[in-house]
Amino acid sequence: MTGAPAPFQKEHAMDWQEICASPLLRDLPFKIETDALGRIVMSPASNRHGLYQSRIAVLLSRLLPGGESQTECSVATADGVKVAGVVWRSDAFAARHGDATPYPLAPEIVVEIASPSNTVAELLRKKELYFARGAQEFWMCAGDGALRFFNNHSELAASALALEFPATVARRPDAH
Repeated sequence: MTGAPAPFQKEHAMDWQEICASPLLRDLPFKIETDALGRIVMSPASNRHGLYQSRIAVLLSRLLPGGESQTECSVATADGVKVAGVVWRSDAFAARHGDATPYPLAPEIVVEIASPSNTVAELLRKKELYFARGAQEFWMCAGDGALRFFNNHSELAASALALEFPATVARRPDAH
């Protein structure tokens, strides 16, 4: 039979650089990640998500000298490329990895901000993926702005790296 489609055509999985360069994907209002097979996974972003990202990034920059915060940070993991809402990377990390996209290792602090489409189990799975790539702390920000802090052994009462970081970002840092 000529002209008939092949019964088992291989799907084309894009690598991260192709995804970042694609004009079709560049301006989507979604957070894009990949799974272990290279398939694109998207979740919608909310304004609250962006607000919490900004507040966390500003506070990390204020409280931790010797590095900087970054939003929407891509990290290569055993389960595809994951994009953390916020990270803090030391100057030493930045010198080692420069503009690599995605980073081959996770920065020191990785923060995931829950969206309505996330489950706690999904975020805890990401926590393990980031620790496997060298993160020192993982923070989970809930929809109400409350933060949970983890090292690679257990949940912490507060961050061990950013000692003065508040337990919530629901209010502006300068509001009283």
